Amino acid sequence: MIDAPIETWYTWLGIAAVSVLTLGTAAGIPSGPTPDANGVADTIDRVAADELPATAEHGLAADRIRLSPTRVSLRGPGGSTTAPLRFGPVTPATNAGSDDRLRRVLSGEPPDRVFDSPEALDRAAVESRGRYRRNPRWERAPNRLRIRSIRWEGTRVTLVG
Repeated sequence: MIDAPIETWYTWLGIAAVSVLTLGTAAGIPSGPTPDANGVADTIDRVAADELPATAEHGLAADRIRLSPTRVSLRGPGGSTTAPLRFGPVTPATNAGSDDRLRRVLSGEPPDRVFDSPEALDRAAVESRGRYRRNPRWERAPNRLRIRSIRWEGTRVTLVG
């Protein structure tokens, strides 16, 4: 036989090297799929592009979210993904750092009960977009992302949170 005896030192060294490589490969495999930022962006774009007021929700399988007026990023156990928003800019209205009035409108309150005028709604939306444009940050992702487009006397705002 032209076989190396199992007792030789170089056989054991080879087995050890293969074991280390196999373990390293297995440890590098993500523990889950990457979050679907493109699906979230598509849902936001559908609502933002609609000519009539619209509302939608999108389930999130991510731990963290980063919203800006022009893109959405998701992070989870499988990694991070980012997708651009084609119909924007949108107005982030998440729990951290956004105007409470915008969150109330996003939750379903009519804008004329929350804001004095369409101009006040527009000012609040511009301020929120500016804040998120300057400092987009990772926040805890909700289970469901809510999107609502508002049309009020010529003012058009798409809220996301």
